[in-house]
Amino acid sequence: MKKELYHLPFPLLPHPKSPSSNVIRLTSTVAIHSEIKRCNLLISRLCQNGKIDNARKVFDEIPDRDSGLWTTMISGYLKCGMIREARKLFDRLDAKKNVVTWTAMVNWYIRHNQIKEAERLFYEMPVRNVVSWNTMIDGYARNGLTQQALYLFRRMPERNVVSWNTLITTLVQCGRVDDAQRLFDQMKERDVVSWTTMVAGFSKNGRVEDARALFDRMPDRNVVSWNAMITGYAQNGRLDEALDLFQRMPERNMPSWNTMITGFIQNGELNRAEKLFCEMPVKNVITWTAMMTGYVQHGLSEEALKAFSKMLAADGLKPNTGTFVTVLGACSDLAGLTQGQQIHQMISKTNFQDSTCVVSALINMYSKCGELRMARKMFDHGLLRQRDLISWNGMIAAYAHHGYGKEAINLFKEMQELGVPANDVTFVGLLTACSHTGLVQEGLKYFDEILKNRSIQLRENHYACLIDLCGRAGRLKEAFNIIEGLGEEASLTVWGALLAGCNVHGNADIGKLVAEKILKIDPQNAGTYSLLSNMYASAGKWKEAANVRTKMKDKGLKKQPGCSWIEVGNSVQVFVVGDKSHFQYELLGHLLDDLHTKMKKAREMPPRNMLESGDIYQGRDIVAIGGLGKHILKSVVIEVSDPADMASKSNKVQVTMSTSEEHVLAVVGEVHLGGASE
Repeated sequence: MKKELYHLPFPLLPHPKSPSSNVIRLTSTVAIHSEIKRCNLLISRLCQNGKIDNARKVFDEIPDRDSGLWTTMISGYLKCGMIREARKLFDRLDAKKNVVTWTAMVNWYIRHNQIKEAERLFYEMPVRNVVSWNTMIDGYARNGLTQQALYLFRRMPERNVVSWNTLITTLVQCGRVDDAQRLFDQMKERDVVSWTTMVAGFSKNGRVEDARALFDRMPDRNVVSWNAMITGYAQNGRLDEALDLFQRMPERNMPSWNTMITGFIQNGELNRAEKLFCEMPVKNVITWTAMMTGYVQHGLSEEALKAFSKMLAADGLKPNTGTFVTVLGACSDLAGLTQGQQIHQMISKTNFQDSTCVVSALINMYSKCGELRMARKMFDHGLLRQRDLISWNGMIAAYAHHGYGKEAINLFKEMQELGVPANDVTFVGLLTACSHTGLVQEGLKYFDEILKNRSIQLRENHYACLIDLCGRAGRLKEAFNIIEGLGEEASLTVWGALLAGCNVHGNADIGKLVAEKILKIDPQNAGTYSLLSNMYASAGKWKEAANVRTKMKDKGLKKQPGCSWIEVGNSVQVFVVGDKSHFQYELLGHLLDDLHTKMKKAREMPPRNMLESGDIYQGRDIVAIGGLGKHILKSVVIEVSDPADMASKSNKVQVTMSTSEEHVLAVVGEVHLGGASE
């Protein structure tokens, strides 16, 4: 293979100390002095093109290198991420370093979170200029070391507007807006960055009026200033004022539109966000991802996937980390295994396959779609780098979700052995796992660990899991007393967990007390009335059940009907309780009755009045039934034959059932389409 030759814009002769076979030669010391700038430019270009070895050859052949050449070569190594080579060159005794060289090294260590080494080099600098001081102050700011940044700022022999802006930004980011304002008032010279930083700082800390007053005083505004004020209004829920300012902008850029769209979405105004999205002349990946996120947050995951397809069809737009995480979340909500697998295939062709966030989203997607083995495979092999806490928590939650309590506990023990510190989310997963598998003592032990561990904040979810654990185990009085002990801190979620336990065990007496507590907090909670009525009916207290239904009717409350959807091939069919429009409705009803009889014989079936017809999906391998408020099937893959052609091949179907309350899972065995079972 031929070596690549580089031709300098002047003739080169051998250097006394270099082998005569070298490609690059120097004419004379005088010549190199006269062409030093050209050599510097050549080295810089070679570094920019990634040809760092050739750049080093040019550098080594120059006999009398000035500080500019040393700085260019060292900076080239730094830009290529070759810190060892850069530091080795920097530490050479014959190295000619100037303030730019030193500052470049300090800046590299700061950018790579090595603040101690950056600090050491800074204090070793023989000469510092204002850029050096600003770089170190910025380094402290990036690492949250506000006091050190202030100390250095006060010691500066001279300051420029960048020095002031850097420190003001630091104070704003840590919530010290009043201190930032005092510095701002002391500035002799302010630029648009100074004003915009303060506007953003006031807005971020909820002081929108102060932000607007400052914005109106600004002598000059650019598009960033306008965006900062619009963001302030949007973040504080003042959307009409944000929109008014947006419409008055002399010019808008992409962030202007994205800020408004995101603001509408965050404040639940999805329709207004959609309208603005359609009006937007040019969209980028951030715009599309924001809309997808909005759809997912509002339960419109199908729309999110449609938007994803449209984005891919747009010229030059490629998904980023946020996009993949969002659409995988949509697949999780829909239990859309096929779409999830297609997106996974797309991810495998990009660098995002190494992203911890993306891999964690894949683990969650496969878990929610019933592919627990694939979820574990992603956990074990999908993370090329070290697993972070999010990944561990995701896998523990996956086991908990599917009722694999012991596996979740074993994974937690493995996590502890590797020295990965747990957080509050970890213990939510553990408590859920114990609850779903009846491991009461283990669950109580982990709750006790939370109480003893001061580094973990006890949250509402922990109490809800504890109550759910006791409720499933039938320890209803004990659970009731625990919640009573919380006093006013007892939330709707915690009481709701106990009501679910009362429903499972048919305890209408405690259920009534719990329902009263819930309705005191939320008088319009239709689900509570419905569950209480069901409990009375299960206990044979028909009069009480009727009274509850009457109260519910008088208040004009309607419980949100249960909803199920089934994916066959690329088609998703949705079922809603009470909807008889499906073309297979009669067949499904017959199958439900048949399964009801079989399960009742096996003593696995609750009273008939607890179920709603239509919540059934049959298959050759597995059958699942979901009922109103009591039974729920999250996701399971089954084999279903086409009813139109009994001789046709079986198709893999992804089934997901969902109701407003998520409790017990009921799964039974083999049934053939048409009702006959083997």
